[in-house]
Amino acid sequence: MLNLRALTFSVNLCALVLAVVALAVPASAADSQVGTWKLNAANSKSSPGPVPKSATLKIEAIENGYKVSLDGVDGQGNPTRAAFSVKADGKDHPATGLPYADTITMKRIDADTIQTVSKKGGKVTVTTRSVVSKDGKTRTSTQTGKNEQGQDIKNILVYEKQ
Repeated sequence: MLNLRALTFSVNLCALVLAVVALAVPASAADSQVGTWKLNAANSKSSPGPVPKSATLKIEAIENGYKVSLDGVDGQGNPTRAAFSVKADGKDHPATGLPYADTITMKRIDADTIQTVSKKGGKVTVTTRSVVSKDGKTRTSTQTGKNEQGQDIKNILVYEKQ
């Protein structure tokens, strides 16, 4: 009888461990921000304009944050490239390729929303709020602040998951 109890306990323990692992894997893999996103220029708005002609945004998960790269063509037809890694730790992280920023700070608002604050020389330039739709197919980034010429900006950039 003791062996039957030990066997039942072992089977239940294995089932519990497998259930926890099965739940943990999708939870860590389900970050809606992660993936490759392509700009939908027709649905995007830029003030002052023009909207970028194209952009591909790649977001990879890192511990408590993201590794981000952006390649595209701006509204004047010039190639653009930016890259940075940022964590939701309240600290400034270096950014390259952004004319309005040399550091970025990130805060997670909820499971589908992040907010970044871009700074140049320690001064806040642009705040971006990025929300992924409930179906996970669209990412909308709303940017407010000042561009590199000191003009007020209000951009709504719509990306589609690839």
